[in-house]
Amino acid sequence: MISLRSIILALTLAPFAAAFAPTLTSSSSFQALKGAESEVSFGDLDGKDVRVGIIRTRWNDEHVANLVKGCREALKDCNVKDENIFETSVPGAYELPLAARFLALSGTVDAIVTAGVLIKGETLHFEYISEAVSSGLMSVGLQTSMPVVYGVLNCLDEEQVTKRSSGDNNHGYDWGKTAVEMALLRNEALNIKTDDKPTLEGIGFNKPEKVGEKKKAPGFF
Repeated sequence: MISLRSIILALTLAPFAAAFAPTLTSSSSFQALKGAESEVSFGDLDGKDVRVGIIRTRWNDEHVANLVKGCREALKDCNVKDENIFETSVPGAYELPLAARFLALSGTVDAIVTAGVLIKGETLHFEYISEAVSSGLMSVGLQTSMPVVYGVLNCLDEEQVTKRSSGDNNHGYDWGKTAVEMALLRNEALNIKTDDKPTLEGIGFNKPEKVGEKKKAPGFF
């Protein structure tokens, strides 16, 4: 049996429901909701004075190489100079947070892009690593005030990875754009000038290398 209270509540809310119903079903609103699924718009970004560090994993190297390639294309489109793009590698995704912290504390870059691929297997290893890496990279960014772009694909199978690391849907491109935008935001907010930045000499970071090129001695030193 419907209570008197329920009837009163329904009558009270009826005018508001009628007011919102046309809005939710209108063509313009539908387009707005549909547009929410589209690509992020970054606008014009000028990164001519921005320095970006790329830390990539060697696990799932082929897919990661494609992601790094997309990232570098975005940096180039944002006018980031080749000599201001630094790259190194770590064995797997679990090592990314510590490597990112090393680079962030050096103060030699304005943003960091981490690139890796995790594919779910038969055990819980995927879940544990995904959570640890995500949390670790977020902590590095918050603790050091360094933009750390989370560039780790967490996929259920290799087909999902391929769709997200190649062609027009290469997520690495968006990560590169994000790095430049956040670097500019950080430098403006913290009043960091170009002349104030130390160099990478002495911490063992490699000069820009060809995507997928094998390194004799991977790491920082």
